Amino acid sequence: MIGVIIFLLGLALGSFFNVCIYRIPIDKSIVFPPSHCTSCNNRLKAKDLVPVFSYIFLKGKCRYCKSKVSIRYPFVELLTGLMYLISYLVFGLSWSLLISLVFVSLLLIITFTDLDHMIIPDEIILVGLIAALVYQLVRITPVDYFDAIIGLLVGGGSFLLIALLSKLILKKEGMGGGDIKLMAMIGATIGWKLTVLTIFLSAYIAAILGGGMILLKIKKKGQYLPYGPFIAIAAIVALYWGNDIINWWLGM
Repeated sequence: MIGVIIFLLGLALGSFFNVCIYRIPIDKSIVFPPSHCTSCNNRLKAKDLVPVFSYIFLKGKCRYCKSKVSIRYPFVELLTGLMYLISYLVFGLSWSLLISLVFVSLLLIITFTDLDHMIIPDEIILVGLIAALVYQLVRITPVDYFDAIIGLLVGGGSFLLIALLSKLILKKEGMGGGDIKLMAMIGATIGWKLTVLTIFLSAYIAAILGGGMILLKIKKKGQYLPYGPFIAIAAIVALYWGNDIINWWLGM
């Protein structure tokens, strides 16, 4: 029953995250105006905003102007619900569950914002850093203060070094400022060990998914891909199963 409630909470918040993904990059308030159709500007009622089910019931169209609604909306809602459920199954009812829900939520917003606009909003990074600080002040995180500081420096510092070397040697931008700040936020939240794992995993994930896109001709060779989503996927894997992965690797 608790798992079902947390899943439904994820669905509901996923609807709000869709608003954040759409409005934050274009500097619009996430509170006002209320949810409305972007085609006809009609204000959406409660029955139009039931996560996933409204999309299915309305067959992916606006109730008022019949314009097509992107499948992205129910996808983000469902993905958020699933991520919340996995967090509960991994951490149970604990402070770690709360930390993981906040962490996953921010990474979901960052992922789809980066895919759409190739930017990582500073506002979201700031929320993540403030949250990491609050965890330390109220002592609800298994990551101690020293570990969090080292994680921030390792995460942000390593990507800053990559960016500097890329400009000096390759004469081009190798890592965006948003990616650098994202890794700093991740490091402050999950500590330096899982941050190092995130760095390596993101490279493997980018190679596999990026290579797959080229093979499937979704992307062309040399075409720019936002790196934020790969970092986010790697960080979520590290959050859920990072310690098991590290222990397995050391055992090898």
